[in-house]
Amino acid sequence: MGITVNLADAWEPYKAAKTALNNTLDLANVREQASRYATASERVHAQVQQFLKEGYLREEMVLDNIPRLLNCLRDCNVAIRWLMLHTADAACDPNNKRLRQIKDQILTDSRYNPKILFQFLLDTAQFEFILKEMFKQMLSEKQAKWEHYKKEGSERMTELADVFSGVKPLTRVEKNENLQAWFREISKQILSLNYDDSTAAGRKTVQLIQALEEVQEFHQLESNLQVCQFLADTRKFLHQMIRTINIKEEVLITMHIAGDLSFAWQLIDSFTSIMQESIRVNPSMVTKLRATFLKLASALDLPLLRINQANSPDLLSVSQYYSGELVSYVRKVLQIIPESMFTSLLKIIKLQTHDIIEVPTRLDKDKLRDYAQLGPRYQVAKLTHAISIFTEGILMMKTTLVGIIKVDPKQLLEDGIRKELVKRVAFALHRGLIFNPRAKPSELMPKLKELGATMDGFHRSFEYIQDYVNIYALKIWQEEVSRIINYNVEQECNNFLRTKIQDWQSMYQSTHIPIPKFTPVDESVTFIGRLCREILRITDPKMTCHIDQLNTWYDMKTHQEVTSSRLFSEIQTTLGTFGLNGLDRLLCFMIVKELQNFLSMFQKIIMRDKTVQDTLKTLMNAVSPLKSIVANSNKIYFSAIAKTQKIWTAYLEAIMKVGQMQILRQQIANELNYSCRFDSKHLAAALENLNKALLADIEAHYQDPSLPYPKEDNTLLYEITAYLEAAGIHNPLNKIYITTKRLPYFPVVNFLFLIAQLPKLQYNKNLGMVCRKPADPVDWPPLVLGLLTLLKQFHSRYTEQFLALIGQFIRSTVEQCTSQKVPEMPADVVGALLFLEDYVRYTKLPRRVAEAHVPNFIFDEFRTVL
Repeated sequence: MGITVNLADAWEPYKAAKTALNNTLDLANVREQASRYATASERVHAQVQQFLKEGYLREEMVLDNIPRLLNCLRDCNVAIRWLMLHTADAACDPNNKRLRQIKDQILTDSRYNPKILFQFLLDTAQFEFILKEMFKQMLSEKQAKWEHYKKEGSERMTELADVFSGVKPLTRVEKNENLQAWFREISKQILSLNYDDSTAAGRKTVQLIQALEEVQEFHQLESNLQVCQFLADTRKFLHQMIRTINIKEEVLITMHIAGDLSFAWQLIDSFTSIMQESIRVNPSMVTKLRATFLKLASALDLPLLRINQANSPDLLSVSQYYSGELVSYVRKVLQIIPESMFTSLLKIIKLQTHDIIEVPTRLDKDKLRDYAQLGPRYQVAKLTHAISIFTEGILMMKTTLVGIIKVDPKQLLEDGIRKELVKRVAFALHRGLIFNPRAKPSELMPKLKELGATMDGFHRSFEYIQDYVNIYALKIWQEEVSRIINYNVEQECNNFLRTKIQDWQSMYQSTHIPIPKFTPVDESVTFIGRLCREILRITDPKMTCHIDQLNTWYDMKTHQEVTSSRLFSEIQTTLGTFGLNGLDRLLCFMIVKELQNFLSMFQKIIMRDKTVQDTLKTLMNAVSPLKSIVANSNKIYFSAIAKTQKIWTAYLEAIMKVGQMQILRQQIANELNYSCRFDSKHLAAALENLNKALLADIEAHYQDPSLPYPKEDNTLLYEITAYLEAAGIHNPLNKIYITTKRLPYFPVVNFLFLIAQLPKLQYNKNLGMVCRKPADPVDWPPLVLGLLTLLKQFHSRYTEQFLALIGQFIRSTVEQCTSQKVPEMPADVVGALLFLEDYVRYTKLPRRVAEAHVPNFIFDEFRTVL
């Protein structure tokens, strides 16, 4: 629809048509037509502006001047059509010299000015809209008004008949039976007028008016003013009846045909910038634009009429499509209002965050002038007023039916504000979280603080203007910021999925309020990926040492603090709960990826290496049964370690990565749980109790299967998990990340790996197990948590066997030391005991799990001999 074709191009191949067209394209004719339409447009535009003056288009005036008004409307639309089509850029090929010359001629002679043409279109649309609305109202009230005028006229005649009967006293009116009978007859004649037979009723009404004029003249009734007034009123009512009976639907049809704007369906886009500029200057311009949009919507009627006449099932889908296109265009034009609002809002943000000092609860009266800051406060008030004026402009538009879609201006304003907020917040997040990996120290905390200040400025100012624009700012803020973060997390997690979630499938992306996508600046797709990878980079176990008691990471070489749990408080302040939750979800995907890579590596370097397999088999034969003590244990264990030395580097890296991410997940859960208890204590309490109740019910069901259990189609467990994770009420170490198959020698490989790493560590009374040499880095907490997570993915018997092997190692080594009368407990045994202690602490299992494999007196005494 609205496809324009230049006939001079289109008819070029057809000789007869081209010859006929050449006469029209004669430059003299072009000049004449352009001048004629320029003059006509100026004349009719002046007429329309006159008609649009307040109080000019009254009902009586409209009914008396229908042909004149319709002619003016027709002339306006013809002039607009001619000027828009002949000055359009799209229709003219710039490479065709002759066409370019003709177009330049038209532009010159028609004195073309796009702003004036647009104003002409606006005024015409407004004039047409007012006329249509008036006619629609008059048509709906036509019969009721006609009956009312008829009744009033008949009653006046009956009253006059009573006056001349001498019964009703009226000053100096003598009894006259002839006039009395005549007026009664006129009253009956008025009552007998039939609304359905409009032609006969119209003629009869004219005759009645003439009769009333004649009776006043021939019976010398002018001398009595009251009688004259009655006669004048009746004639007025009869005139109104003629006017009313002449209101025909044909007038609306004529207006609809004359006002067709389907030719401008695509051309109107060239006026978008002018529309937006005029709205920026004068927000009340929206009311006139409403009429233009409705005029454009009427272009849908003709094609839809044909589809309807053909009884096509496509009527609804076609209507929906074109109405949707038009509503999108309306949104595009009106988006200038939220844009202008946010321009003012940025100035308010700057004033509120940098210039205006917060007034303390108590202050000396001498300092009152300093805190008053009248200049900045006046600026804020001025900007706020400008924002409220913009809002008032769009709300003046009223609810409008565009095609078959209802457009609510309040919703349009809210959507526009959401769109602009999303655009600006998404850009701030993208720009604020770009890191230089070579920066020392890391830019992470400074950038988070800077971004936090930006987000806080947005939040405070958005909250400040909510009453002036009549919106729920906090609700919109939370909904849109959560949507931005969740969408970015979803896009980042796409890297780890075989089947990607496309934009059109995403539950967070929207057509009307789209979340912008930015070009990636590194391996991460979004800002949340960059943030996550920067945290992983600065807490890398090869470079840093995590001290569990302090929740802090220190540089292994310089022993300087790198970061601490304050990092997660800062992320909570900057990105909110959604940001921390999104980071946690991304870390889950990364852990899954690392564990999958680990299994592939295990298959490759252990299952397919015959030497390693033989070593493991020999070791298992030597240590069986696991409850026994291994004779000559040092030789057996360290011989196995030496033969498998080449596999531990890759193994250590994989385990440490998983452990590092688990530590981060624990820290995030702590921060989420702390903020939930602090900010929403009732929610935290309700979730904890519901979680305990559900677990109790599930445990009871496993003990007695007749008790209830959530069915497969019940989403309760799935939904409550999302809430618990958002509130930090979960333990990341208990999570099953991947499904696994049986792996031979898995417990013994992990056991060998652990005792191979123990010589690289040493015990420190204050800090626990720390790295012996920074050149050969091993960090204890990631090592323990990585192993724990890995074992959790397999059947519990693997963990049992793994713990039994450690217990056997401790018992055998202690036995050997005792027999050789070595006074000190070997460092490797201390490390193994500390591992068991930490294992019990992290898994929250009872100590008897470890004591099943190691005598409890060794556990009780080993710290005393250190």
